[in-house]
Amino acid sequence: MADEITGPTRSTHIDELAATEIGPGIHVRELPGTTGIRPWVIDLAPGAEWPAVDVHATCGEAYYVIEGVIRDGDRDYGPGSYLFFEPGTGHRPASETGARAFGFNYDLPKAP
Repeated sequence: MADEITGPTRSTHIDELAATEIGPGIHVRELPGTTGIRPWVIDLAPGAEWPAVDVHATCGEAYYVIEGVIRDGDRDYGPGSYLFFEPGTGHRPASETGARAFGFNYDLPKAP
């Protein structure tokens, strides 16, 4: 049946997870993941900017803007925007309005 879940499962409410401040006005909540994939939710307060360029030397990163607006590079990305960064890239997100995004870092090979 479609309503049955089999195998190990973890669930949580994002706002019940402890947040770690990684810079002024920037808080990350690590989510349960699996080998090679580290999911997270990040909250940027109005006026927050990543402390330095976020370089992805050996892994990639992707994020989806849930609410607010994130400036990454020279563009603004609002709710529904999805950004993907290959290994070897870097970026420095910021937000004038405040924002929340769901994302993940991955160590898996790129799909063909």
